Amino acid sequence: MSISRKDIEKVAVLARIQVDDAQVSALEKDLGNILDLVDQLGAADTEAVAPMAHPLDAVQTLRPDVVTETNQREAFQAIAPATEDGLYLVPRVIE
Repeated sequence: MSISRKDIEKVAVLARIQVDDAQVSALEKDLGNILDLVDQLGAADTEAVAPMAHPLDAVQTLRPDVVTETNQREAFQAIAPATEDGLYLVPRVIE
């Protein structure tokens, strides 16, 4: 697959970048090589390959889900400026 000079200039306008003629020629060659590589990858037979989430099959070690701190709700609410029914009262911001 190849990319045309017109396509590169259009993308440059959309991306709001300025490219001169020398850069367009270099980009045409480089982007053409990239697209050729993508075509090669797309042509590879992947039917027998199992999908994977991580190439190393890494497993996240998790800590046990247990409570490690005591409930200090009353102590924290005792020093709060205003509480009601176990909730913190804050000043109204939106009228």
